[in-house]
Formats: sequence, C-alpha cells, structure tokens
Amino acid sequence: MALTNISLRFKFPPLKSSSSSTFNTTRKPSSIVCSKPDGGEVANDDGGAKPRKKLSEQSSWEVKDSEGKDYLYRLGAESDNVNIAVGARSGMIDDVFIGDFLGKDSDIVFDYRQKATRSFEHLQGDYYIAPSFLDKVAVHIVKNYLAPSLNIKIPLILGIWGGKGQGKTFQTELIFKTMGVEPVIMSAGELESDRAGEPGRLIRDRYRTASQVIQNQGKMSVLMINDIDAGLGRFGETQMTVNNQIVVGTLMNLADNPTRVSVGQEWREADIVNRVPLIVTGNDFSTLYAPLIREGRMEKFYWQPTHEDIVNIVSRMYEKDGISRKDVISIVDKFPNQALDFYGALRSRTYDRSILKWVDEAGGMETLGKILLRRKKTKEVPQFTPPEQTVEALLESGYSLINEQKLIMETKLSREYMKNMDD
Repeated sequence: MALTNISLRFKFPPLKSSSSSTFNTTRKPSSIVCSKPDGGEVANDDGGAKPRKKLSEQSSWEVKDSEGKDYLYRLGAESDNVNIAVGARSGMIDDVFIGDFLGKDSDIVFDYRQKATRSFEHLQGDYYIAPSFLDKVAVHIVKNYLAPSLNIKIPLILGIWGGKGQGKTFQTELIFKTMGVEPVIMSAGELESDRAGEPGRLIRDRYRTASQVIQNQGKMSVLMINDIDAGLGRFGETQMTVNNQIVVGTLMNLADNPTRVSVGQEWREADIVNRVPLIVTGNDFSTLYAPLIREGRMEKFYWQPTHEDIVNIVSRMYEKDGISRKDVISIVDKFPNQALDFYGALRSRTYDRSILKWVDEAGGMETLGKILLRRKKTKEVPQFTPPEQTVEALLESGYSLINEQKLIMETKLSREYMKNMDD
C-alpha cells in the first residue's frame, strides 16, 4: 500500500495570544443580523437601527403576548387537534402552504378556520323583544365586559329559566342579533359523552373559542348553553355520572376564574383569555347542583311573559297574514295559560289542508320523492300557495291542539301496558 495515498487530518488547539506575538488578533464586527424575538428594531450593516416591517397595523396575527409570542405560536402550542386528514389538501390551496415535509394533508391553521360561532342572518323580519328580557340580558353582557373597571363582584353566568315553549332561546337570539353579538352555542346533548372528561373539555374549548372571537375579530361574543337542566338536572332516581360532575366543576371554575382556562396545554402565566359572559337556559334550576347556582356565580332570571308580551309577540307573528291586533287579543284570550309556541303551532296547523291539496295537484303520494328531491335539479317544484289566514281557521286549529293535549294527559297508555308502575 502506497503511503502517498494516505491523508491524515490533525486538529490543533488555537494559539494563545501574548504581548510579544506578531499576529494581529483584532476581529472585525460581524454584519450578520438576527431578528429579535420581541419584533423590535433590527440592526443594519451601518450599526444603526430600523423598525421591523409589519404586515398590517390592524393585523392580529402579529400581536404579541407578554412573553413575546404571536398568534401562530399560541395556536400551535394550544391546539389539541391532531387530525390533519380533514384539513386542506393538495390542489385545494396553494402548494406553497402544503409542502412535502409534513405531508400533503398538513394545515397549520385548520383550527382557526373552523366556524364554531353562530350568526343570525336567517332571522329576517320585525320581531318583538320583551323589554324586561332585553334589559336583563343586555345588562349582564355589558357588566361582564366592564368587569375589569367595576369594583363589584359580577356573576359570570346568567340563568334564564321558566316554562316550556316561552321563547327563552328565541328571545335571546334576537337580542344577540340586535347587539351584534356572535355567540358560541351549545346544547344539553353535548354535556354527556362515552369518554370521561370530554364534555368538560368541550366547554372550556368553546369558551376559549368565544374569547378568540373577541380578540381576533373585534366582536362581542357569549357562550350559551341551552336546556342545561336536561343534561345536568337530577330527577328522582337519575344517576349522576362522572361527566356530570366534571361539567358542573368546569362551570363553577369558569365562574370563579373566567380569565384562566386550560384545554389541556401547560399552564402559562401569560395565558390570559378574555372574560366571556355565559348564558344558560332551562326549565327548573332546582334540579341543578346548588353551589353552581349560588349568588356570585349565577344570576337568575325567571321568564314568564305577561299578557301584553304575548299579544305583542303574536301580533308580529300574524302581521303578514293580515290578522289585526284586536283579533290576536281575542285568540289569546280564547286559549289562556298556553305557551308562546302554542300560537305558532296554530299558524302551522292551518297549512295542513293546503299542503294535502298541493300533494294531490302535484301527482299524488306515489310521486313525492321524484317531485321533492329529483325535480330540484331538472325542473321547478310546483308552486305552493299559502292559505289565507282567518280567525276561524286559527280557532279551529287551536281547539284541535287542545284536544291532543287532553288526550295525552288523560289517556296515559303506560298504565295499561305496565300494570306495576306506581302512579
């Protein structure tokens, strides 16, 4: 083997400088520039400083928290979604934002683009909002947004309770639309899950979503839970589940610490969210856990519309049908002690005969599938003419509904089928 083909590499330590050394050890200043994490000024080659260019003065993507972290950093640190398969795909967005390193299904802002809030563009028309209802909801929202500047204890939760079908949810939605609130709405069906802890985590996640609406969109937001007693109430021998306990504990913790909410990420001192008012509806709050509804955590509002409220709401409902206010008063007096949805059902029942007539004119029951579904792609659906509303037709529908109510309460076939059932 020839020694000339072998190359050896040796690494020697640097020579120590001395006063008698003839080498010049003075180093020139480096021109390499590193950006500061706080987004402040950036040094240039001349040693001066120039401000860092921002995308926009109104952009929330570059807003820093107390630790100097921007929105995208917080989104990546706090996001609990790992299902990237449902995000943006190759060919659907620009290839610059897809890349091959994370795969074709990667989407960094998937959570940001999810629409969890509710808008009310479908509420078209002139509806009546009861003044007492409006005052209570509006004051609760405003007080919570002014909480940092008010030296008083403000309950985070407003509990609206009352009889069934009295328009609690609908009146609240009308107020949201009037005030420009973009709420996050949940139902009692989301308060239970086959996985322990999931409903509590969902509430905290929805709360943080409402907080992001306030911070990133500059809109007021509210977290609303409908029919909470149906999910958390204790009726007779109803069994209390782990998820029920976690949900109650989550709501109490939100009421006590409305600006510190975790969805599973590590606690950080800078992780302060906006205070979000919380509104819940139900029929009987006496079935709920007593510490949850105590003063200081929940402000209660019993909604029982007066005769004037009912007349005003029903008058707006029948206004397009040409029913006068005098006729509305006579209909309301004819069926006292009925919920608001009863008078909406009167109007709906009057359409039944007209719909049956429309079915016969369209070709009968046998062709309904082709008419209602397939014809939408090829031809126009036959025009339906709404019936002309009269007081007599509304009264006839009302008596029919009253008879159905009596049959349900008086017949009680369960007694016939289950002889051993206690009364």
